[in-house]
Amino acid sequence: MNFKHFSFLLIVAAAISCSSKKQEIVSPVLINYTVHSSIPHSVTSFTEGFIIHKGELYESTGEFGRSWVGIVNVKTGELDKKITLSRDFFGEGITILNNKIYQLTWREHTGFVYSLDSFKELKKFTYKSEGWGLTHDTKNLIMSDGTNKLQFLDTANFTVVKTLTVNYNNAPLNSLNELEYVDGFIYANIWQTELIVKIDASSGEVLGFLDLTALSRQAKLLNAKVDLLNGIAWHASTKSLLVTGKYWPMIYVLKLNDTSKI
Repeated sequence: MNFKHFSFLLIVAAAISCSSKKQEIVSPVLINYTVHSSIPHSVTSFTEGFIIHKGELYESTGEFGRSWVGIVNVKTGELDKKITLSRDFFGEGITILNNKIYQLTWREHTGFVYSLDSFKELKKFTYKSEGWGLTHDTKNLIMSDGTNKLQFLDTANFTVVKTLTVNYNNAPLNSLNELEYVDGFIYANIWQTELIVKIDASSGEVLGFLDLTALSRQAKLLNAKVDLLNGIAWHASTKSLLVTGKYWPMIYVLKLNDTSKI
């Protein structure tokens, strides 16, 4: 199904799950957007990482024994798998910087660095927290771990050079997941919700939310087995945000009508 110029603004309250405790977002500031189009996405992909690099769409998936990194054919949704993790690792977020692919794993405290040209493993690195989402600001890696903390990592030795605390209405905004850095801002999926949050990368200030409830419902109509929203990729040349989810049959191309400090 293809959606063109379908615009909506939903004013709702949403709940964020942090372990067993739920945090309510009261009267969230919403960012209006238009669904410009949609493209196919494999319903076998348990999406964890999503990024566009030099016109190609890269995706990483999770699940033990089924974690991989590959390139998505945006015309067909078919996958060209380039890297497959061993059964001991649950793949998480990816990003691309300095001709290298960086990948996190969930609870294994292990990250991987691959050559972008050959997809060969170059090195491993470790971290103390869980690994969830990953992006970069052209200098440092930016990593989420399911809390309201974003860690900035040095790419040479993977030490934490900065920790960004994200709060909303004077309360921690937990469950930050898949990440995308865009021109000084960080977009993050909020786990177990249909929300994407926009964060000032310098201050941690929350500038607004994209509510993708309607797209999630549409995805479920197309495939009853769809799982959570997860996957954000910025296409710089068209200024479009591509979003999808675990086992979603479509990738939605969004145009943002955003006046929050752009």
